[in-house]
This record gives sequence, C-alpha cells and structure tokens, in this order.
Amino acid sequence: MYKHRSRKQIGARGEQIACDWLVQQGYRLLARNWRCREGELDIIAQEGDTLLFLEVRTRTTSNRFGTAEESIDWRKQRQVRQLATRFLSTTPQAFYRFRFDVIVIYLDRSTDEVQQLRHIRNAF
Repeated sequence: MYKHRSRKQIGARGEQIACDWLVQQGYRLLARNWRCREGELDIIAQEGDTLLFLEVRTRTTSNRFGTAEESIDWRKQRQVRQLATRFLSTTPQAFYRFRFDVIVIYLDRSTDEVQQLRHIRNAF
C-alpha cells in the first residue's frame, strides 16, 4: 500500500542507502549532512587518498519532475564546489586529490525498495 512520504523523508532514506552502499564498497565516510552558513554537503567520503564530495539524488519511480540527474544543474554544481572549498579550509587534514560524485537512487513508490542505484564518478 502506498503511503505518502515528504521529499525530506525520501531524501533522508536515499542518503542512508547511499551511506550504507559506500561503506559496503570500502569507502570511508567522513561526514554526512555537513553544514555551514552557505549550505549543506550530503556526504563527504574518502577513497584511498582522494576526498569525495557526494551529492545524493533520490526519486520514486515516477519521473514526473524530471530525472534525478537533471536536478543537479549548474547552480547546484557551483554551490557544491563552493561548499567543498569551505570544508577544505576547515579540515586540518591535507587532501591533494578530490572529486565530485553523484549517487542516484530510484525507489519503488509502493514498496520503498531500491530499484536502481548508480554512482556517477567525476560527475562535474
């Protein structure tokens, strides 16, 4: 039976799925929902000597509002880059390599099960 969930609830579920998947793949999670005055980074993780800034997009099986990938426009990319710069200025650990990835998750509208999870490396 379908039960209505808010965008915030769907987003939080997607971020948890993404975190669990990243850990299973061997990534080290450094922060989730890192906030500063200018905004929020969904997930910050480490893969070897590379720092990852991950944007998570979760949708139900309906594409009524476009695909998850389409929702990361140039404004969002600019904001994530600016937030990454802010994060790097606040962390004592030096990272010489970093990248911006996207995790796209599609959930079944009625069962809440993951229908698809894609990790897009170097998304922008």
